[in-house]
Amino acid sequence: MLARLVSRRLSEFTKDKRGVSAVEFAMLLPLMLTLYLGGVEISQSISIDRKVTLTARTVADLVAQVSSIDTAGINAALGAATAIMAPYPDSGAKITVSVVDIDSNGNAKIKWSSSKNGTARAVGSSVTLPAALNVPSSSLVWGEASYNYQPSIGYVVTGNMNLTDQIFMRPRLSETVTKI
Repeated sequence: MLARLVSRRLSEFTKDKRGVSAVEFAMLLPLMLTLYLGGVEISQSISIDRKVTLTARTVADLVAQVSSIDTAGINAALGAATAIMAPYPDSGAKITVSVVDIDSNGNAKIKWSSSKNGTARAVGSSVTLPAALNVPSSSLVWGEASYNYQPSIGYVVTGNMNLTDQIFMRPRLSETVTKI
């Protein structure tokens, strides 16, 4: 009789499906949280990467639109990064704008450079340019931006990501942009 009672209880227990959903939920929860948090981290890093690209382009474009620029104008162009990087802090961004002069032999050298949160390039230092841009007796405005992205959660994307971009533009109003 006891054996039959135990057998019947075990049979009822194996047929009971009430806890299956809870068990499935408990098994899938870590995977679903990882996918969600990973999606958030990746979308934030893509957003910041786009802002880094826009920052490099905007700074170079602002400088390329003038024939001469003073320190206040350079600071204003570099300061545009604050508005572009919003809502992310621009303190993690390093922005550099330089003018590259190419002599008649095709040798490219830094004419002047200025930076925000970084180090300006040394005046007179040589630059290796892409072949298509290395036009003798010309000038380029070189905008560079980088951002050290630190994931806010760090569960899916671990470690810092250094996001960088650069762009070269030809001056629009003159052969070169002179720093005054």
